[in-house]
Amino acid sequence: MTEQTPRTPRAARTARTARPVWAVVRVLRDRNAALYLGGVVISGFGSSAMWLVSGIWVKDLTGSDGLAALCVFALWAPTLIGPALGILADRTRRRPLLVWTNLGLAVLLLPFFAVDSRGTLWVLFTVLLVYGAAGVVHDAAESALVATAVDKQLLGDFNGLRMTANEGMKLVAPLAGAGLYAAYGGARVALLDALTFTLAAGLYTLLHVHEPKPLPAESHVGLRARTAEGARYVWSHSALRPLVLAGGTTMLFAGVNGATVYAVVEGLGHSPSYVGFLYVAQGAGSVAIGLASGPLLRQLGERRFAGYGIALTAVAVTARALPYDVVALASAAAVGVGLPCVLVAALTAVQRETPDALLGRTAATAGTLLFAPNAVGLALGAGLVELVPYQPLLVVLGLTRLVTVLPGCGWSRPRGGAADVTAPRP
Repeated sequence: MTEQTPRTPRAARTARTARPVWAVVRVLRDRNAALYLGGVVISGFGSSAMWLVSGIWVKDLTGSDGLAALCVFALWAPTLIGPALGILADRTRRRPLLVWTNLGLAVLLLPFFAVDSRGTLWVLFTVLLVYGAAGVVHDAAESALVATAVDKQLLGDFNGLRMTANEGMKLVAPLAGAGLYAAYGGARVALLDALTFTLAAGLYTLLHVHEPKPLPAESHVGLRARTAEGARYVWSHSALRPLVLAGGTTMLFAGVNGATVYAVVEGLGHSPSYVGFLYVAQGAGSVAIGLASGPLLRQLGERRFAGYGIALTAVAVTARALPYDVVALASAAAVGVGLPCVLVAALTAVQRETPDALLGRTAATAGTLLFAPNAVGLALGAGLVELVPYQPLLVVLGLTRLVTVLPGCGWSRPRGGAADVTAPRP
């Protein structure tokens, strides 16, 4: 990966004070960026709808909050083997990999038509596991491709805009999915998701990206060693390590919190479909922070940006214990604002600081360290929510997050000013 051209102090000040709207315009003027974000919007609509509906579907078939929460666990579980899956993004050209992954996901969803009773739930969970694994490969290829196609100074803006596009689907997709499910059943929602993946694959074929042939793997280096290279790079990097660890711990608590969502809705006196309204509120928060992420990263630096987001999320989770609709919706919106901060900060740093030949594995490793704890938290929360009242559980989660995660994130600005958000490579 080529080094950045040094900027003058005036240019640095301009970048730090760029308005969010202008940063968005600069990103969207890039043809590849616009096409890619179009794919994110289309496939994100189907994925958001399917993600919500799978839990409602299982809840209706079994009546179990724990089994419903395990749907999201099945989607996140493949991140545990993310470093191994990330090798694919370093050993093949990334644009074709994105195209074929989306087409494969479209075909994968068809077995959902066989799910019609508790006895066929194994089909649903199997598909969700493979769905999650394909998503890990997709995200690794995407991060690596974006890092070579987008100006490094705009990576924060691009990642924030991507977050806005993806999470913004929660404004419409959950309600649309819940309505489609209520009218026609879960299989029709799966068909919609398959269609969105097919359309996204078509957009990715239009990307104009020059990708050199990947270097062949050294014969004397085994699979285990190649897989571990990404983990070693993250752990040895003084800027990446604290951000990724803070993000992973945050996502652990987020998983436990996410497993309580159906219990929260039941405590409010609503049906499981009310979860869609909470996801809409969370999506609205994510849209707002996504648009502002680039300028805030330049102004605050990655650690402060992540730290403020963690603090906001902790307060919101604690407030969620109050049995009022307005509080539940406001806390969901606050989580939507706070939770993406540490993720955008960490992933942007990974893209900026990692050599291209190692970027697929490093991005997948960072994804595992960030998101695998979410799967663990969901599994833990699925058990706890059956044993412990959700209100005290939420209070403990919020306070523990403030005490354990926030200090490790750090609050100091990086040396050289807010614009210099990365540390020298080891």
